[in-house]
Amino acid sequence: MKFFFPLMMGLILLSNLYILVRIWQILPCGAIWKILILLAYLAALACMFLGFGHWDSLPVKTMTIVYEIGNTWLIAYLYLLIAFVLLDLGRLVHLVPASFLKGSLPGALTVFGAVALTLCLGGIHYHHKYREEMTLTTDKPLEKPVTIVMASDLHLGYHNRRPELTRWIDLINAEHPDLVLFGGDIIDISVRPLLEGNYAEAFRRLEAPAWSVLGNHEYYSNEPRAEAFYRDAGIRLIRDSVAWFGDIAVVGRDDRTNPERKTLREILAAAPEAEGHLTLLLDHQPNHLEEAEAAGIDFQFSGHTHRGQVWPISWVTDAMFEKSWGHHRRGNTRYYVSSGLGIWGAKIRVGTRSEYLVLHIRSDSPSSP
Repeated sequence: MKFFFPLMMGLILLSNLYILVRIWQILPCGAIWKILILLAYLAALACMFLGFGHWDSLPVKTMTIVYEIGNTWLIAYLYLLIAFVLLDLGRLVHLVPASFLKGSLPGALTVFGAVALTLCLGGIHYHHKYREEMTLTTDKPLEKPVTIVMASDLHLGYHNRRPELTRWIDLINAEHPDLVLFGGDIIDISVRPLLEGNYAEAFRRLEAPAWSVLGNHEYYSNEPRAEAFYRDAGIRLIRDSVAWFGDIAVVGRDDRTNPERKTLREILAAAPEAEGHLTLLLDHQPNHLEEAEAAGIDFQFSGHTHRGQVWPISWVTDAMFEKSWGHHRRGNTRYYVSSGLGIWGAKIRVGTRSEYLVLHIRSDSPSSP
């Protein structure tokens, strides 16, 4: 692992040099314009690195601009790299003429136009929130039918701002849920913009009780401050414990970022009264799904993966996790891994979606209401 970071930085440096050379070659303009365009690319790259570690040292408005530019560059970099590699491969097998890549207006329009169109359509797609709905039936005690809205990975902060949160709260309230459960990463990289923007007030507009677990970003953003924000927002935090909503036992696991978090068996052993009742598990990261099956959990909700946010990173998350997005089943345990209501980084989705889950819980007993 000690070689991983230097290796990645080396690959990023080499790939950016490759892109810069290819941009210089393909542009059909004079040297001055080429230099200005490359400087703009490097400035966006600098914003990406400036955004790491300077979260609370710059004004919120300045940091928002830095964050948006830097993270949009990251996705543009990915698609520029893909485009130039494909064109070079096409040139090697004589499918793409060499003239298309040197001082070529058609070549430049094709590459930059395709990348710009992808970013624009991905931005539009991100702002559309998908409503996923499912029904869970049970023969376990259930006083009445229950509707729960579940959402994960809001990533509120420098890019997902309060007006967007207000819209999301309206979407949740429109479902008239009995309970709202968040699967972690409500906060992005810093609590500061949430405090300065009084985001807690927006959360207090929720018309149902709201409970949550911590995600890895709550730890990155300063976990004690995140806890304090949750309290102010009226969100009940469930950490390695069981909370009861009527006959339903909601099991909340601390994020695996905490090396001292309890095992699922330890949590349930401390709540023996949950045996025989419907159990819902909130666990931010969908690792080791077999643990929920072995513990007899009825339903697990997770997030974290974003399903890679953009293609082809979705292929990476699909390979990393047993289930990186969507419905899943192991034995009698059902799962839903959400790709997230919000997003980390640029507000762009390609091949993935922003979503929330509406879970209806019903008794399959004929005498149930």
